[in-house]
Formats: sequence, C-alpha cells, structure tokens
Amino acid sequence: MEGDTSGGVRIMSRRMVRPLRPPPTANGNGGCHHRKNEEEMDHRRHPKGHPPAQATCVHGDALVDALASSFALALGRFYPFAGRLAAEEHEDGTVTLSLRCIGEGAELVHAAAPEATAADIAASLHVPPVVAALCPLNHVLGADAAMDQSLPLVAAQVTELTDGGVFIDMSMNHSAGDGAAFWHLFNAWSEIHRGGELRELSTPAPVFRRWFIETSPVPVPMPFGKLEQVARRPFERAAAEARESFFTFSAASVEKLRARAKAEMVAGGGGGTISSVEAVLAHLWRAVCRARRLPPEQSTFYTLVSGCRGRVDGIPPGYVGNAMVFGKAEATAGEVQEKGLGWTAWLLNRAAASAFDEAGMRASLARWVREPEFTYNMGGLSPPGAAAAALVSGVRDLAALDVFGNDFGWGKPVAVRSGAGNKADGKVAVFEGPERGGSVSLEVCIAPDALDRLVADQDFMDAVTSAPA
Repeated sequence: MEGDTSGGVRIMSRRMVRPLRPPPTANGNGGCHHRKNEEEMDHRRHPKGHPPAQATCVHGDALVDALASSFALALGRFYPFAGRLAAEEHEDGTVTLSLRCIGEGAELVHAAAPEATAADIAASLHVPPVVAALCPLNHVLGADAAMDQSLPLVAAQVTELTDGGVFIDMSMNHSAGDGAAFWHLFNAWSEIHRGGELRELSTPAPVFRRWFIETSPVPVPMPFGKLEQVARRPFERAAAEARESFFTFSAASVEKLRARAKAEMVAGGGGGTISSVEAVLAHLWRAVCRARRLPPEQSTFYTLVSGCRGRVDGIPPGYVGNAMVFGKAEATAGEVQEKGLGWTAWLLNRAAASAFDEAGMRASLARWVREPEFTYNMGGLSPPGAAAAALVSGVRDLAALDVFGNDFGWGKPVAVRSGAGNKADGKVAVFEGPERGGSVSLEVCIAPDALDRLVADQDFMDAVTSAPA
C-alpha cells in the first residue's frame, strides 16, 4: 500500500509486471514445464541487491517506469519466473507442486529511504538494519507461494536513497531457482535496461530443459497430507540473535592467503591445488573457532554449497532451476588451529571435490525422490560445533555469478548486500569483491559476542582490506 513504512523505508507504489512476450512453446529449450521438487521447499526467498553508483539519469516515477519496462522484457526471456506455484493434495496423503506458467507477473516495488545513503550501506563493516527493509517479501517462505497463489516467484524493489543513489533488489523463490539462476535474470535485466534488448544480449539465453533423474515421477510426490506441514517458521528470531558484517579481501590479500596455505601444505608433505576462495574460507573457519571460544576437542564443521552447471554432465551453464550440491568438512577446533591454514584449506578442497561424484549425486537424488527430506533453518544461535555455511566454494562459481558485472546504465554497482532470507548464526555468503580480478567479500552472520571477538582478532583482520566505519 502506498505510504507504508518499514525500517525507515517508505513504500511509494507497487505494481505487477507481466512478461512482455507471449509464452514459450511447450517443446524444446523454450518449453515451460511442470517443475520437479529438486530442492527443499522451505528455502527462504533469495534476496540480493545493489546500491549502484550515483544515478545520473531520471528519478522518481520515470525511473521506476523505465525499470518496469526493462523488467518486463527480462521476464519475457525468463518466462517461468513470471508464473505461480500450484499445489495439489492427493488422497494417498501426498502433495505435489507444479509451476504454472501463464504469465501472472513479478512484483515491482518503488520505495524511498530518506535517512539512508549509499555510503551507509557500502562503507560500513556492520550491515545496517535498513538493508532488510530494502528487500521485498522478507520472511516469506518458498512454500508460502504455493499456499497463497497471489504471491509471485520473483519480486524487485527500487529504493531511492537520500543522496541520489539507488538500491535495486530482487528476491526469488528458491524452489524456482538457485543463485546462478537468480543472477542470470538480474544481469539480463540490467543489460536490457541499458539498451541490450535492441541487440543480441551478451547474457546467455536461459535453458529451461529440465535436468533430474530420468525415472523420477513428474511432479515428485511429497509425504505431506497438507502443504502447510512443509513450512516451519521459527526463523524470525534469528535476526535478533545474530549480527551481520561484511568483510572484503583485496586480490593481493587473497593471493597472500592462498600462497601461505600452499606453502604450509608443501611444508607438511601435501600437494594439490588450493583455490583462493578455499584459502579465505579456511582463514574464516579458524577465526570463527577462536571467536566462538571452542575447546580443542570440540567437533566443528563447515558446510559448502557448490554449483553443478558445466561440471555435471547434462547441466549446461545457462540451466535455469536448482543445480547445487552440498559438501561438508569436519574437524575438531584444535585440529583447525594447530594444523594451520594450509591443512584447513585442503580439508575444504577435499569436501568440495568429493561433492562432485556424479554417480553418488544421482544415487542421492534417486533416494530423495523415494523418500523426500527437507532441511529447515530453525533460526537462533548455532550449536557449538557449527563453524559456517558458505554459499559458494570456488573461484569458478564466483565468476559465474558475476554480481558486479551488471550495469543498469549508471556504471558499475558500488556494493552488494543480501536481505533477511536464510539469515542465522553461522551463515556466510561469498561474493566476488568490488575490486574484481580476485578480490573476495564475505557476508558473515554470527552471534554478537562472537562477532565482537572476530572483529578484534588481529590475525583475521590483518587480511581484511575494508576498514570499519
């Protein structure tokens, strides 16, 4: 509703943007199919946003009208994201979900943040609370879109900041796509907005051909009598019990960590290749163990999520949907501290590599179809053994997401931040840094007392190149 306020942000208008092309045919690459339940339905929506460089073009309604036009063209290319989830409850006590592709549209919100500047968001070590209000559909679960057919799969918010900057955010239902699909749409939108639709886009065309186990039923029956049984909501307390900070490591700092990790591996008689991101995540893992004050015998773990596109046979780079695989590294806090950065980075490297056993992944998916299980983010503070959960585990993934590659016509974005979705103690999002060319940023969500100790940890902060505000 016009005039609504949240977190100091005033909502000026809302509109439903419909795709500006007819629906694709039912066959081939452009087909719109019933989607299978490849990923957990309880995933939070996937909000990410940019405060771009100072907008030098129009503002107000004219800006939002122009963005709505380019958004409609982008949705025309990514037509399923303008659809709706449809649930069907069956007499055998199961529920199936499908994606209904008849172009109902995605929501576009116009807002104003009269007390926030681009520097407030981009230059602060700690993520300010106003960021959550810059994102639409906060605290909406993926399953909610199936229970409430008015909820879109995708929503965007354009927030004008008091210094003339603009924060553009987009949220996506995680049952429809993962991070790679999210940034694929976001980057296509930005390229179209600056005139890309008038020529062939550099952004690759989306591939809607489904990839899943060939013998799987379509759609997958889930063992719930009612869809409401899928959703669990205690995650709201997470935001109050954990804090977020944003740490950026320059390309030089990242290379220094990688070289140190490699040297320690060689000195210990080990071999193999350690990526830059693995070195940075190992550096964080060791620091988090210290910040949590874990005893040496405490078992601790690091969960990694990696993209499958271009790695698993049959999943092309432009695949739209969920194509992720999980890996897990485990060690005691004492091992992580005593065996050093190189050993810890190698542990992460092995966890990521073992996750890409294609035969094992296919077997796991086949089991999931027979006995679907779900991972719930229950919010609150993590158990003592939890180190972190990183969303990206390699340089290849960072380059593919290309979070700073989009330009709406105002120059390169100055920062990237994510919204309230999936935020809990121990959550880490990994982004390519604003410097690009090898820089890395970590968005860390952790208990307040542990965060204070992390920021005061000189060994950790010596590698961080963004200064506290």
